[in-house]
Amino acid sequence: MGQHSICILGGNGFVGRHLSARLVEEGHRVRVLSRHRQRGKDLLVLPTAEVVEADVHDPEALKAQFADCDTVVNLVGILNARDATGKDFYRAHAELPRKVVEACRAAGVGRLLHMSALGGDAAYGASHYQRSKGEGENLVHNAHDLAVTSFRPSVIFGPGDSFLNRFAGLLKMSPLVFPLACAGARFAPVYVKDVAEAYTRALDNRNTFGQRYDLCGPNAYTLQELVTYVARLRHLRRWIIPLGDGPSKLMASVLEWAPGKPLTRDNVLSMQRDNVCDGPFPEVFGFEPTPLESVAPFYLGDAQDEFDAHRKRARREV
Repeated sequence: MGQHSICILGGNGFVGRHLSARLVEEGHRVRVLSRHRQRGKDLLVLPTAEVVEADVHDPEALKAQFADCDTVVNLVGILNARDATGKDFYRAHAELPRKVVEACRAAGVGRLLHMSALGGDAAYGASHYQRSKGEGENLVHNAHDLAVTSFRPSVIFGPGDSFLNRFAGLLKMSPLVFPLACAGARFAPVYVKDVAEAYTRALDNRNTFGQRYDLCGPNAYTLQELVTYVARLRHLRRWIIPLGDGPSKLMASVLEWAPGKPLTRDNVLSMQRDNVCDGPFPEVFGFEPTPLESVAPFYLGDAQDEFDAHRKRARREV
């Protein structure tokens, strides 16, 4: 694998931090664009990484930052919008990819790795999230003058994730009864480091050019099974009550106004379809995906409790 100069949009995020570290490990030069440079300070310790303050929605800023790079990685994505119109989704998932393609052409960048989502479908997606993701995915693949690879992961797990950790927090705050919307929705969670590894291995692999890859972990679970597992790891005794479609939508219509938007109506629509892959993990990447059960206990279970206790003791000693 040759050394590349790579510009990453969304590099401050959950996947971006893991991918940046993995690419630097391979000897690549990484530039992470961030509206607030301080938010990427953890990346500054990486020897061949830099964090540049820039507005990724500014076409001129993109052209300037892409100018000395040969590869662009777009990881930008949002799970919630400010209102029910879905404008925020289309701005992040469709308008931005269009600007990225145009900036790549203007700067002479020939390689683009794009983050889509499992279930993304511009025509038939059940939610604004899914339709906007599908629109952006189609747009980058219609840029036939670029070598494009897109990735369509199911929910991504790992230390610091916003999925299992969110339920851990909600379970902790709840009384004995925990009503669960869309309890029967199915997911095949994929490990964040496996996603980063797939991107890294695709970089120079010409067989991945023009391809779209579904990324799932080795096992599928209902949401109720996942939440029950999280409760067990956190030693929380909760009676998890599955809600039907009507109550789920009603709960979402209330919670989407709560701080952090724990659940929105658009989320409920997205979960109407199973978020699982039709086939195995793509053979082209040359490795098997990591089971959830081999990782989650280390950041949700007793090992995490021991780490937190050690950190608190260290702070008191200081």
